[in-house]
Amino acid sequence: EWSASSAATTRSRARTRPDVVSAQLRVSLLQHTPDPDRAVAIAGRLCYAPVSAADLKQEMSADDVAKLVRILVRSGHHSALEHAVFSFAVDGVSRACTHQLVRHRVASYNQQSQRYVNFGAADSFVVPPSIAANEEAQAVFLQAMEDARVAYDKLVELGLAEGRTRESVQEDARFVLPNAAETKIVVTMNARELRHFFQVRCCNRAQWEIRDLAWKMRAMVKDIAPNLFEKSGPGCLYGTCPEGKMTCGEPYKPEDVDGPAAGRG
Repeated sequence: EWSASSAATTRSRARTRPDVVSAQLRVSLLQHTPDPDRAVAIAGRLCYAPVSAADLKQEMSADDVAKLVRILVRSGHHSALEHAVFSFAVDGVSRACTHQLVRHRVASYNQQSQRYVNFGAADSFVVPPSIAANEEAQAVFLQAMEDARVAYDKLVELGLAEGRTRESVQEDARFVLPNAAETKIVVTMNARELRHFFQVRCCNRAQWEIRDLAWKMRAMVKDIAPNLFEKSGPGCLYGTCPEGKMTCGEPYKPEDVDGPAAGRG
């Protein structure tokens, strides 16, 4: 039975465990198609041009590129957007987050393996903000994380003592690790899929962790391909919320997301 005394004990034990820490989200843009706006514009223009794509690369001005990309996005001619590709390194996210992320199937993923990589003392857990804001809830959560780590370490120790390979031991011991366990993943998406990803995952109704990730990724690609990702994000940002009765009732405003100039656009 959970009581005030057990809660106090858990808080005290959790405070003495500096190894139970919350992972921090880190996103890096590893690489991308050079001049992605131009790559998309060339692909789209080729459908109607009597010359080669190589000729178009030389002929199209910056204004031509910007104008055509906007037309392609607005008209729904989105196959051309698939010629621009972006790869991200994502660290400090939970398994709960990556379980959602990999549901976006028009993408490529490589994730850190819990079978080949030991979940050691240096690895962290992701603590939800709502839990971190409640001292008693945080104590319960951190105790659960500590218990999971202790169980994992013990299972690895017992398995190795039996003479099993580390790979074999870790692939079984990982079953006790929680959704909160930190992981790392490389994600590659084309511009078409990224626009879809931002539409559904930047939404206020998306789970908080993947929403944070989506907004960070959006900021990175907008700097590199401003025309491609113009008016990207949740539907409420530039129009009516598409969620209908499921709306959160708190729509984003362009000026709050992309600065005052966006609100005047």
